[in-house]
Amino acid sequence: MLFNSIDFAIFLPLVFLLYWFATKESIKKQNLLIVAASYMFYGWWDWRFLFLIMFSTVVDYLIGISLSNETNEKKRKMLLWISICINLGFLGFFKYFNFFIDNFTTAFSFFGGEISGSSLNIILPVGISFYTFQTLSYTIDVYKKKIDATKDFVAFSAFVSFFPQLVAGPIERASNLLPQFYNKRTFDKQKAVDGLRQILWGLFKKIVIADNCAESANIIFNNSENFSGSTLVIGGILFAFQIYGDFSGYSDIAIGTSRLFGFDLMRNFAFPYFSRDIAEFWRRWHISLSTWFRDYLYIPLGGSKGGTWMKVRNTFIIFIVSGFWHGANWTFVVWGALNALYFLPLLLSNKNRANIDIVAIGKNLPTANELLKMTYTFGLTVLAWIIFRADNIAHAWNYLGTIFSRSLFSFPDHLPKTTFLLILIFTLIEWLGREQQYAIAIMGFRWPKKLRLTFYYSIILAIFLFSGQEQEFIYFQF
Repeated sequence: MLFNSIDFAIFLPLVFLLYWFATKESIKKQNLLIVAASYMFYGWWDWRFLFLIMFSTVVDYLIGISLSNETNEKKRKMLLWISICINLGFLGFFKYFNFFIDNFTTAFSFFGGEISGSSLNIILPVGISFYTFQTLSYTIDVYKKKIDATKDFVAFSAFVSFFPQLVAGPIERASNLLPQFYNKRTFDKQKAVDGLRQILWGLFKKIVIADNCAESANIIFNNSENFSGSTLVIGGILFAFQIYGDFSGYSDIAIGTSRLFGFDLMRNFAFPYFSRDIAEFWRRWHISLSTWFRDYLYIPLGGSKGGTWMKVRNTFIIFIVSGFWHGANWTFVVWGALNALYFLPLLLSNKNRANIDIVAIGKNLPTANELLKMTYTFGLTVLAWIIFRADNIAHAWNYLGTIFSRSLFSFPDHLPKTTFLLILIFTLIEWLGREQQYAIAIMGFRWPKKLRLTFYYSIILAIFLFSGQEQEFIYFQF
């Protein structure tokens, strides 16, 4: 079920009414309703995948209890590895089996050998990377005794399958989300209104910005051999705004929807395209995944406490694994490695935390130096996104090769003026609201009522005007 669909527009109010009117007197009933609604939401794509999420839930629930009851360290470690192997085993099979088979047979052919390997017709379960990491972090935290194992199976099931963030995050930690299922929720009008406002902005990002950018970006990327370097640059910029509007839009809708039910999810995006260096960008882009890899991979590997070699090694590991997490394609691996190269000079010069606060706090405009740094960082990001979006390494190489040719200085063959006007308006609103949790969190509060209503009705009108065929969110494939 898509957030930007008629189905969800009917589903959400029905669940909301049942949640606050039919089950409000009982936490257990509310949690049961959330589980039922979440399974319906997820099963809307393919009901067979429900067995996978059920199995993952039962396994990690039982392992969590076993870890809390076990004192023998060897047995506790064995239980942890069972959870890791089962979770990553399912993820590896569904997401990477064909990738490894194809590359294994190709490697043998390259060295003169012959081996036959058959690919399987495997359907990738929607959101498997997200809920796998969420349940995995639970067992790791229980093992490390950072949290207590839950004995409330219904609450744990709701935590794993919570429909707003089930298929594309944010990837929640049990320490933040799970306790919220234990406590009584009371309806908070202000919280609900704020949630609706964030949903509205998320829909604007997805339908008005991302889907418009996608139309032209797809034309350019799918026919890149027919376009000039200047046009391919435009394609890269359009994809950069497409993936940002698409993914951060989903996160806004997920967070806003959660607030309608009295839950607070972690922030997943913090205006990343206003970053002044790549380190700042990665603190602001897909925060739930970046912090997951930091806490469960980078720090256990030693982080940046060791010597230069260890810093370089750990940086490449975390970025390459992050790239591979996105999918079974070498483009994602190269994208991760390129971001590691971007990041290394900052890390080795101890400048990776030079820009912690949002740019130009309390000011209307950035300084010339800040603007230059933001432009440079955005340019590096667009180059990386081109590799990310390309069909394969050869496509990325040819695409970049055309950009760095004389045709870069020619007039673009394809220039969607309306889309760029929308991007300009969108960027201006994001800039004005960059110090808030999301761009329109408090925008218009002090405006005259007519102006405020005009602003919000304009957003709603734009969403309806640009609503067409339902477009899946990009990160569903990851």
